[in-house]
Amino acid sequence: MSGQQLSLSGFIPAGRKRPRWYDSGVSRALVLNASLEPLSVVPVRRALVLVLRERADVLVTNGALWRSEAIAMPSPSVVRLKRYVRVPYERRVPVNRRTVFQRDGHRCQYCGRQAENLDHVVPRSQGGEHSWTNVVAACRRCNTKKGGRTPVEAGVKLASVPRQPRSDSWVVAAIGGTFDPDWAPYVRT
Repeated sequence: MSGQQLSLSGFIPAGRKRPRWYDSGVSRALVLNASLEPLSVVPVRRALVLVLRERADVLVTNGALWRSEAIAMPSPSVVRLKRYVRVPYERRVPVNRRTVFQRDGHRCQYCGRQAENLDHVVPRSQGGEHSWTNVVAACRRCNTKKGGRTPVEAGVKLASVPRQPRSDSWVVAAIGGTFDPDWAPYVRT
């Protein structure tokens, strides 16, 4: 590939119609470091550039094919960088509605019904922090019943102790909770 002008403007998914994954926003690829740790989630076109510039190898394809006038390439789903990239910081998953609901399975942590709200176990009015160990998903009924009290004061019990997610769960948070099944060996959920 070296010596050629690299451009993806001529690349299109093969076939007359675009595949469903192309239009549905699922056209993403997982980029792994040389040590196989997840680094980022990028558009498939960016993953193709990494492969064309010989900076990454394709580990898993998604079955689609990208064609240009000169070459045809399988569409990558997982790529691995050839050289190790040191990440100078630790990624953190933000404490927000989407990520707390993902952690708690969209279930109320007091009664098990479908969650609709976030609840601070120790209310902020009593000095509770907005942190992973103090925020849980709750249904409207339990959240109203508990109000500005602790679970003991309100007479409710937590189904599980809130915990901080693992360090690599940022990948799941970044993509909204669902990801390509081909990524499972590389991403812990």
